[in-house]
This record gives sequence, structure tokens and C-alpha cells, in this order.
Amino acid sequence: MAGLVLERFLADEAATARLGEDLAMSLRPGDVLALKGDLGAGKSSLARALIRAMAGDAGLDVPSPTFTLVQSYDARVPVHHFDLYRLSAASELDELGFDEALAQGAALVEWPERAGSYLPKTAVQIELAHQDDGRLARLSGQGAAFERAARSLAMRDFLGQAGWGDAQRRYFIGDASARSYEIVSLAGLPPRVLMNSPRLVLGPPVRDGKPYAVIAHSAQSVTAFVAIDKALRAGGVSVPEIHAEDLDQGFLLLEHLGAEGFLGSDGQPVAERYAAAAELLAMMHGKSWPERMQAAPGIFHDVPPFDRDAMMIEADLLVDWYVPAISGSPASDALRAGYTKEWNAVLDRLKGWEYTLMLRDFHSPNIIWRGDRSGHDRLGIVDVQDALIGPSAYDLASLAMDARVTMSLDIEQRTLDAYSAARHAAGAFDEEAFVETYAIMAAQRNSKILGIFVRLEKRDGKPYYLKHLPRIRDYLRRALAHPALAGLRDFYIAHGLLEERPL
Repeated sequence: MAGLVLERFLADEAATARLGEDLAMSLRPGDVLALKGDLGAGKSSLARALIRAMAGDAGLDVPSPTFTLVQSYDARVPVHHFDLYRLSAASELDELGFDEALAQGAALVEWPERAGSYLPKTAVQIELAHQDDGRLARLSGQGAAFERAARSLAMRDFLGQAGWGDAQRRYFIGDASARSYEIVSLAGLPPRVLMNSPRLVLGPPVRDGKPYAVIAHSAQSVTAFVAIDKALRAGGVSVPEIHAEDLDQGFLLLEHLGAEGFLGSDGQPVAERYAAAAELLAMMHGKSWPERMQAAPGIFHDVPPFDRDAMMIEADLLVDWYVPAISGSPASDALRAGYTKEWNAVLDRLKGWEYTLMLRDFHSPNIIWRGDRSGHDRLGIVDVQDALIGPSAYDLASLAMDARVTMSLDIEQRTLDAYSAARHAAGAFDEEAFVETYAIMAAQRNSKILGIFVRLEKRDGKPYYLKHLPRIRDYLRRALAHPALAGLRDFYIAHGLLEERPL
């Protein structure tokens, strides 16, 4: 397969530094950038800008590795800067720890032709040459690293079209999906958030010829975010204003709502903030929301239902991933059949109860606390693309049993009480039915999360989610304590699904 080629004219040192930032935003462990060019062509300037962007330190000292042969930096992704000019044989890369460097970080390689067969075929080739009063950067390659670099350059073009072409880019956050976020800054203006939301890649069919994401109704493009964001803003919810959008490529330039979360300086949840978020949910659940929302003229998003198939395929993640992890073998057919039977009996109880717009991931990482505001405006909501029409209690279960925060029974109850008080104040509210729905949705969500966190470790190489499993099991025990879930609780206990087991 022939490699692809991209060219960028760099008019000055600032343009070279911006290219370094663009490449830094795309780097992942195992990536190699091969830098070529004559003396003075700008290799050192490009490398310095890239490393500083990776480290988030504009003043970081980045000396040339001409004499040391390699300089290493502890950055978001560890970066190893190699200069192979003085290498007498490619085999000397073994002594320099080249393979070890790629196993846990990324590499910038000057004089890459001296690496011989050590240089992977997936390396992104970057050739710098003088052109007129500036430089021409020619990027070539194939594979995931080049595709990410090309997408990052396209994001710079998008910023340029929005009037932010000279902005500084810094990594902000990524999540368990393919989405990522950056903070972009221009002198004299408030910082904004650059959202990179590539179209969802559907996996293989898992049931009835459909991929998991289709059954679970996961958002497949950024159009969902835009449509739901606009509807929420119109409904009085503080979500990011969209300053620029490219629906085809999946790029958004968003208002930066802040970075303060729901934990205090001691790392513990602040009860008053969770109560305020519950009151926001109560306000939202008192409104009627359209099931068809407009993203742009003539472009609409139909909000999917949180139907039985979606609920079950999520709950099944527990038997698909968690059960094999704790037992050492796949779930038996008998366990699966019993699990499905008990869950269907529980979900039958939802019929006729309150359904509304549910944001699906309404928990602390996705809610910004803005203490300088008042009322509901104190809460900024940043993750909305996977919203569904489903039981109103789901989002409260997501909030009060926050997957990444240890919520005491007291704070959980205070959160529920704040919600119930707000609903009662607004009119008729069937609290008993709501509490039962809350228990069902909490059990469904935490069963799903046990499976997802194991999947993230086993399939995606993200072991740091496993530390949350004891908390999720505790939440699951709380939810299953409701009398309406007695049969399901007995099933979980009989099969050891609530026991504390190391993975």
C-alpha cells in the first residue's frame, strides 16, 4: 500500500512551532516520527515545540541529543528524542533502548536513515526543506499514526477557518471512547475547547446481525452532540456554546465551562454540589423534550429510546466480561439463561412509569461546578451525545452512585432527597414508583459498569479502571436491597456476583 503525503508551508518559527503542537496532539505510545532535513532546516525547532507541547511546559529546556544520542522526557506520553548522526551501526539502537522506548512511549528520530530495519514501516516521515523565506514540511506515511497526524492537521485547518488558526493547543482530556478534547488559547480571549469526535467505528455483529453500538444506541457522529446541546441550551441547561462546527469531520470549537469538579480539596464528594445537580435533573424532568432535535438546517437527530434491547445488552456486559474475569471461564448457558430471565422480570416493572430525556452519563466527570454562578447555571454539562429517551431515574442513579467517586449512603440519600423535594415542589410526584425505578436503573447501570471496566482492562489495555470495582459492587448491593429486586438479588448472591474478588 502506497503511503499518503501531506505538505505544509511554514512561513516562520511560529508556524513551525504550531506544526510541532499539531503532531504532539496526535502522538500515542509506539509512534515514531522520522525527522529529515539539512542543517538549519528546522528539525530542532520542530522537535522542541513538539516536546514542550507534550509536556505542557512552554519553557521546558530541550537540548539537542547530538552527543547523548537520546534525550527522554516524562510527558503525557513519554517522548524519546533520538539523534542518530553519530551512530556507527544500526545495531547500536539496542544499547540505546530503542525497542523499550517504543513499548512505553513515542520516539522522534533525527537521521532516521541510519536506523535501518529498526525503523518501523509505520513511522511518520517528516521532511523539512527551505522554501522561499520559510520552510516546506512534507509528511508521508501509512497506518494509524499517520492517520492521526493527518487528522490533527485537519483540526488546525478547522481552527483556521474559525479564526483560531494561531491558537496554542494543549491536551485536555480523553475518555473511554475515541473522542478527545483540547484546550485552545489565543492571547486576549477566553480559552475554548476543541472537541475531536470521529465517526464511531461499528464493531462486528453481536446479536441479531447488529453491532453492540447499534443495539445500545450509542451516538455514531458528532451530529448527536450538536443537536442535543442546542436543545438543552434552549431548555435552560448550561451546556457549551458551539462557536464553530464541522459535522462531516467531527470537529467542534466549544465554550470552556471550567474545570472545577464535585470533589473538595480533601478528595471527598461535596454533598451540596450533588444536591444541586439533583435539583437540575428535577427541573429537566419537569419539561417535555422533543424526540427529534435539529443540529443544523435540514439536519436532525432522532433521540433513540432506552428500550429493552439496549438495557439488556448493557446488563449483559457483566456476564460477557466480569463473570469470566472472576471465574476464569466464560459464563455457562445456564447462568446466562437465568440472568436474562431475572432481568426481564425486573425490567417488566418499568412499564408505564415516567420516561424522559436521560443524558446517560450524568456523573461528576461530566458536570462542571461553577460556584460564581447562581441557580442551575452553577452546573455546566459537557457530555450529552449519548442521550436517550428513558426512565427519568437513570440519571439520578448515575449521579448518586457516581462510578468514580465513593458516595456514602448519607450523601446518596441527601442527593435523592434534594431531587424528591424539587419534584414535589413542582407538582404531583409518585415518589414510591420513582424510588423503585431508581433501584432498577442503579442495578442495571452498575452491572453494566462492572463489565465495561473489566473490558477496558482486558480488551483495551486500560487497567486503571479496575480500582473502581469494589465501589461498583457496593453500589450494586445497595440497589439490589430494594424489595422489588429480591429475585435478582438472590440470583446475584447464588452465583457469587457480589463477592469481593481480586482480578
